[in-house]
Amino acid sequence: MRWSWQVARVAGIPVRVHATFALFIAWIFVASLTGGQGLGRAAQGAGTILAIFGCVVLHELGHALTARRYGVKTRDITLLPIGGVARLERIPEKPSQEIAIALAGPAVNVIIALILLPIVLPMFTLAQAAGATSELLDWFPARLLFVNVMLVAFNLIPAFPMDGGRVLRAALASRLEYVRATKIAAAVGQAIALLFGFAGFRFGEPMLLFIALFVFIGATQEAAAVQMRAGFAGVPVSRAMIRDFRTLRPEDPLSRAVDLLLQGHQQDFPVVGVRPGDPPLGILTRSDLLTALAEGRTDRPVGDATRRNCGTAHPRDLLEDVARGMEENGCPAVPVVGDDGTVVGMVTLENVGELVMVRAALDRGRARDPGASPR
Repeated sequence: MRWSWQVARVAGIPVRVHATFALFIAWIFVASLTGGQGLGRAAQGAGTILAIFGCVVLHELGHALTARRYGVKTRDITLLPIGGVARLERIPEKPSQEIAIALAGPAVNVIIALILLPIVLPMFTLAQAAGATSELLDWFPARLLFVNVMLVAFNLIPAFPMDGGRVLRAALASRLEYVRATKIAAAVGQAIALLFGFAGFRFGEPMLLFIALFVFIGATQEAAAVQMRAGFAGVPVSRAMIRDFRTLRPEDPLSRAVDLLLQGHQQDFPVVGVRPGDPPLGILTRSDLLTALAEGRTDRPVGDATRRNCGTAHPRDLLEDVARGMEENGCPAVPVVGDDGTVVGMVTLENVGELVMVRAALDRGRARDPGASPR
């Protein structure tokens, strides 16, 4: 995720902090200071937020470690002001596995709450006897207990991107086709988001409006992502690769890449080996080219700016596997290498998206006219 930095690695999983989260902590601290609460109170408020997000990290680790049990790796965990995101490499194969992974996160918060309960409950009894129950929430363990209970309740709402939405989708997928199940679960999530939005307007609560926007966007993105994956399931790379393309050599100057960029529609260029038949060295992407040019030199060799972690594809590879690898490596394109070792095409994320749109349009046309023959 852009604008995030790795701060730790837990169980082999990178833990990242998004820039907005750091700004959020700073805002809590400054707001407490300017509110006249003093330096100690401000530090306590920021520390409480950090402890809460520690619980969020444990929540996401619950997802990640359960997913690992089913052979699904986690790319990273990113902390945001709205919570955490554990990015899994793929969706589990069975609906029962997705349910287990989705419920593992709230289960961690339940365990934390059960650990805190014997500590807080006696204090609650004493505070109730003294008529000071409202002051109990100022006590750190009580606040942490309350937050974990709220995390469980919030995440079990049956709406993407919360865990409850994934449980709903998995339950539907046990009886329906996966894309259909996702569409229904996403529609439920969007409806719940609209209810949150209405409540936010009705009661003047900006946080409810923020949650409504977050839930609505999350549900929409999940439905679109699953629709895209289904759009190229079982499709070979040869169906989507670009055959009209230009290549560069590692010794070419960057000015050569600029000329090719300005001459045509191609934005990313395979960098081929020095000798014919050598495997490609990688891809010179448009963004990497512009970054290199920003240093003020156009005579640098292309090889210096070539991205070498994108790998290659074969025309018979499945497009879904290649697209997943491109997403994992952050590569907008990969060269396609034939049986003789030469570059015979390119796959770009833009072309993959266009293929999905074409196939979706053809499916809509066949649904309106079942007798039409596919082209």
